[in-house]
Amino acid sequence: MKILSYLVIIIPVVLIAILLFVGRSLFVTVPIGHVAVATLFGKPRPDSFSAGIHIPVNPLYRWTFFDTRAKTLKERADVPSQDQLKTAIDVSVQYRVDGAQVVKILQKTGTAQQAIETHLKPKLRSLLREQGKTVKNAEDFFMDKTQNLLQLTLQENLSKFLKDKGIIVTEVLIRDINLPTSLQRQIEQKKETEQKVQKEKAELLRKETEAQQVVVQAIAERSAAEQEAEKRKLLADAQAYEIKKINEAISENRAYLQIKALEALKAISKDPSSKIYFLNGDSPTPLPLMHIGEPVGKN
Repeated sequence: MKILSYLVIIIPVVLIAILLFVGRSLFVTVPIGHVAVATLFGKPRPDSFSAGIHIPVNPLYRWTFFDTRAKTLKERADVPSQDQLKTAIDVSVQYRVDGAQVVKILQKTGTAQQAIETHLKPKLRSLLREQGKTVKNAEDFFMDKTQNLLQLTLQENLSKFLKDKGIIVTEVLIRDINLPTSLQRQIEQKKETEQKVQKEKAELLRKETEAQQVVVQAIAERSAAEQEAEKRKLLADAQAYEIKKINEAISENRAYLQIKALEALKAISKDPSSKIYFLNGDSPTPLPLMHIGEPVGKN
């Protein structure tokens, strides 16, 4: 009786578990951005399953999901150039799995990750080495022209090679370039030398500018001095000319001196505190305290 009672309890539980297992196996949900491939006894179905719920499906299917969304592969490779130096180049490859070829990928390669490891990575490294052979010197990798050509060539060759492998390459980008250590030191030394030369040139230019300013200032001062000397010379010439004319006027006309004397007396008379003494009223030059015009030796 006890065995029968246990069986009554166990059998329904087992039946429910079987129904749940079979029921869950009768449908499949494919996430957004994915494609599924169903395999029965090791043989994949020719048609893949797109995103969504699929009911009913064979409960004996085994499912392989492929992510068909855009992805980025980051890879670093040591690329030798013609000068036998190896340059470390970081590359990013933007790609996606071709949903229309997932069955083919599963048959020939396996999962999407296996396809990347088998086809994309080795081909990328090979192409990088091949392109490096076209670069004359390692430092040429820093040139925009070299980088643009390298990116374009990698994208074209990768796309062509991976097209039948179920991988679509959309873009190849160079993220970073690390030159060999010895070459980096040479470049740094070269830059330091160039900076030193530029600094010396700037210092020399500053000194030349200052010297030119001193010369310009000296020329200006000399010009000012010459102008001042010329001005004084002209003034002295004018005064000498005036004196000469006065002397000529005096020698030619004695009345001129008397007129000047009277003008001086008139100016003195305007000062109330001034006193005028005429020593000789008959003198042709009646100046106070002066004997201009008197005969020599006359008392």
